[in-house]
Formats: sequence, C-alpha cells, structure tokens
Amino acid sequence: MARPSSSKSKGVEGRSKERLTPKRRVQVATTAEEYPDLFDSQPPEREDSTWGHSRLPREPKATVPKSLVKFIVGIFLLPLAWVLTQTFFQDLTTSLRHGLLASQFFGCFAAGMVLFGILFAIVPREALMLPYVFGHEVTHAIWVKLFGGTVADQFHVSLDGGHVLTDRVNTWIALAPYFFPIYSLLVVSLYGVASMATDLSAYRWVLFLLLGFTLAFHLVFTCLLIAKGQPDLHYGGTFFSLMVIYLINLLILTGLLLLTGKEITLRSYGEDFISNTEGFLEFCRSVASSLADWINDLRAGLGIH
Repeated sequence: MARPSSSKSKGVEGRSKERLTPKRRVQVATTAEEYPDLFDSQPPEREDSTWGHSRLPREPKATVPKSLVKFIVGIFLLPLAWVLTQTFFQDLTTSLRHGLLASQFFGCFAAGMVLFGILFAIVPREALMLPYVFGHEVTHAIWVKLFGGTVADQFHVSLDGGHVLTDRVNTWIALAPYFFPIYSLLVVSLYGVASMATDLSAYRWVLFLLLGFTLAFHLVFTCLLIAKGQPDLHYGGTFFSLMVIYLINLLILTGLLLLTGKEITLRSYGEDFISNTEGFLEFCRSVASSLADWINDLRAGLGIH
C-alpha cells in the first residue's frame, strides 16, 4: 500500500471531531493516519534518526509556500483562459451562423440541457442532491485509485454531504468532481460498449440527449457547490482551483462543439486559437507601450531624468 499522507489538508478533510460537516457540502476525507483501522496496514512511523548516523539539528530552509506558487500559476493561466474563451465563443457564433441549431445532434444535446433545467425547477433539490453527492464521492475514489492510492471501505453519502476515506490527496483528487462529469462519461462508456455488440447509429440522438442532460447536471451543481465555498477548493488555493476547473470544463464544451458544430474543425479551431493568441499578445504589447509612454511623460513632468 502507498505511504499515507503525513499531514491533513485544511480544505480536503474527513469527519472531524471538532466540527461537523457543513450541511450539503461534499468533501473527500483524509488521511489514513486518522483512521488506521480502516486500512490494511498501519501508517509508517516517522524515524527520529537516519540509518547509521545521529540526527543533527538542521537549519530551517527557506521555502516558498505552495499556495503562493499555485496562485502565481493561476495568474499565468488567465491569458490561456481568455484566449480559449474567446476562441470558443467565436467558433460557437460561426457555427450558429452556419445552421448549428438545425443540427440533429446539437438539437438533442440542447434539448437534454433544457430537460434538466425543467427538472431542476420542479423537482425538490434534495432529490437531485443525493445522486450528485454519490457521483461526487465516487469521482474522488476513482481519482485516488488513478494515483495509486487506497480507499477505505467506509463510504458516506447523505443529503447533508458525503466523504470517502483515503490514504492520499492531491490537487487533482480534490478537484476531480468539478471537472470530471462522471455521469456523462458513464453514458458515453455504456454507449460505446453497446455499440460493440450492435449497431446503435440510429440511436445516436439518445446519446446526445443524455449527454446534454448529464452535463447540465454536472455544470449546475458544480457552480452551486463552488458558490457555497467547498473545502475541496482550498487544497490547491481557491483561485488556482477555480482556474483549473474553468479551463477543463471549457475544454469539454469545446470538444462537444467540435463534434456537433457546423463548419468547425480541429484545424479551423487551431487557426482561430493562434490568431486570438497573436491578438492577445499584440494587445499586451500595446498596453505595455502605452504604460511606458505614460511613465516617461510623468517622469518628464516631474523633472526626473
């Protein structure tokens, strides 16, 4: 079994003895050190000395907080998010002008999203929350397994929230439910498996209908839980986490647009992306040049050489 995490994240946590899980908040629980009886083996004890040598006092090393590093990375992701967003809406507009709304697959996809909107408006929130909490925690567990971790048998799902107990956590594990639409991927997987046994091309519209429904389910509850201040977001820093969530969900929507869009291909999308990137760089150059001119004028006015 992989070595358990040695510290507990403030944002990604399990059942706490000091405070109860906030109502309708969903979270992944750690660590194996808190619940060693749920795992196959005890977490390894920390050694106080190195093999063959006495442990000598070490001078504290100057380190940069991970939260600061991730915040800086999030800032560098902003230009990418801007260009990708601009390209997405540009290609969406182009596709709409070339008859996207008349496309059967896009129509079914949009109908699925509208169907979920109607369901969300008339069905009690609790009835929809339970399947979301279940999918949320299963997604955490899947990504723990993808990173070679262990998930304890204890698995809690309720209307008040849920948690899983695992021996490790990282940014991807903590944020997975917000960018990994598990029910949409389940629909695609079932359709793919069934297509191997029989020809389902005549029922492809059902696939896009269910994709629209499940993706709307994912996006709506992702936005709702982010607005409630999910502790999962704190693990990698809220700003960095939001950037990652936004970018991956935008790429998913872009992929669906490429599948259903009119006059939109991967090549044309790449050309638009490069063009918008060049436009963004030119805008930055123009702003920097104007700022430099303003500073020079200010220095001249103050008599500073």
